[in-house]
Amino acid sequence: MTEQLGRRGIMAGLALAAAAPRGAGAQEAWPSRPVRVIVPFPPGSTPDTVARAVLPHLSEAFEQPFVADNRPGAGGNLGTDLVAKARDRHTLGVSINGPLVTAPALYPRLPYDPARDLSYVSLLARGAQLLVVHPSVPAEDFTGFVAYAKANPGAMAFGSVGAGSAGHLAMEEIKARLGLDLVHVPYKGFPEATLDLVAGRLQAMVVIAAGIIPQVAEGKVRALAVTADHRLAQLPPVPTLGEAGMPDATSYAWMGMVAPSVTPPAIVARLGAGAQAALAAPRARGVLEGAGFEVVGSDSAGFTAFAAAERARWGGLIQRLGITAEG
Repeated sequence: MTEQLGRRGIMAGLALAAAAPRGAGAQEAWPSRPVRVIVPFPPGSTPDTVARAVLPHLSEAFEQPFVADNRPGAGGNLGTDLVAKARDRHTLGVSINGPLVTAPALYPRLPYDPARDLSYVSLLARGAQLLVVHPSVPAEDFTGFVAYAKANPGAMAFGSVGAGSAGHLAMEEIKARLGLDLVHVPYKGFPEATLDLVAGRLQAMVVIAAGIIPQVAEGKVRALAVTADHRLAQLPPVPTLGEAGMPDATSYAWMGMVAPSVTPPAIVARLGAGAQAALAAPRARGVLEGAGFEVVGSDSAGFTAFAAAERARWGGLIQRLGITAEG
């Protein structure tokens, strides 16, 4: 479904980008100065990698610099709030599942409403996740992990890039369905969480595969299962969660571009077309696929519908399990 959405979006985006007039009026004159693209996570994080793969193409296409501005904090909510409240028409964001769809279910006093205050420009990319453990955990496969966790309730800590992130909720689903007691430790971003996992200060994590495959290859962490609906070409021996005995648990971490909801629809459409064209270009596609991401490149309507479905699925999980921002 997502692959079809991505292919249709890319083709539509290329056509729209080619047809878009330049310099013919006020809307077509946008942008009139550099565009700030807020990434609400640190440099080196997955949304940062995706943003920096796309922004050079946008800079060329729109003839103004598109500059990444990393604003980590509060699980991505801090930077996403800056995007939602921007009124200069020259601020965008590249963010992930948590701040864009699950934050309202976790934070009753969230200062923005992602469904109301943001326009969804394009779903840029997604990535399968891996359940990984530190080598000190005596589990060679998913069954062994479950057995060890049940025999040692509360003894294992798992990290995430923030409450409500894809990795956090995927692990919460595993915990709930299998009756595990694991301690959640949220981080500001992927690099910090990975550092603690490799150092043994964390015992487990569900993390986007693109970011952790190098550590798996080096033996610094052990991969036990994939959250996607297929095995990964880079790690063919690692089974999916379904193959490991937990069906209907497919999930992905994803990254998308958003704009403040006050952004004129014509600008949102042009940005979506530009993002789709960027992702169809060999340069950005090569960078992302080489890093293990799956390129999507939807249009605004497709991303809006996708985000609504994700909000219903994971927001419902948060409510059913009583998950809080503290984990």
